[in-house]
Amino acid sequence: MTITYFGYGSLVNKDTVPAETVVTPGRLRGWIREWRVCGENEEGQGRCSLTVRESADTEIWGVMAVEPRTRLQDLEQREHRYRKVISIGAGFSCEAARQPGPEELFLFKAAPEHRRWGTETHPILQSYLDCVLAGYFRLWGETGIDHFIETTDGWHVPVLSDREKPRYPRSITLDPQLADLIDEKLDNLGIEYLASVG
Repeated sequence: MTITYFGYGSLVNKDTVPAETVVTPGRLRGWIREWRVCGENEEGQGRCSLTVRESADTEIWGVMAVEPRTRLQDLEQREHRYRKVISIGAGFSCEAARQPGPEELFLFKAAPEHRRWGTETHPILQSYLDCVLAGYFRLWGETGIDHFIETTDGWHVPVLSDREKPRYPRSITLDPQLADLIDEKLDNLGIEYLASVG
């Protein structure tokens, strides 16, 4: 028995999921990403993460991930600020075969109590954003980064510069050239950066 879900953020980066997870790149019609999930970590530090909303004219790239059903509890704990949206398979297209996803395909969308735009007290963690964009780069190169930026709302939300001392629990180490590319892309958006303290 397995579970099948669509990842559109950090779940795209295979370094953040178990090694046995089967990941298939693809596209999902009818959704757009946004920086609109706020919460605190165990130390009470605020942060902003990705969610999605329905958008008829938008297609987002991501991955269809298949894991053993025994992993569901761990996955739901990771995504505890979200709720499942089920039966989205008809909107998914496998990149290689152009086939729809299974009927039971689901995604995680912000729970109402956490759905609000990020702020200075709940910024985007640069270490989280790095992880997400590295995942897109690995699958689609620079085009993947461009697609992510173009199909994500909320770039007015500040970014906390925590790359040197990551607060994101699944942070990765970027290749210097990729770090430079990401910084260039974000500079073009006029991102507001906040200094990381402590």
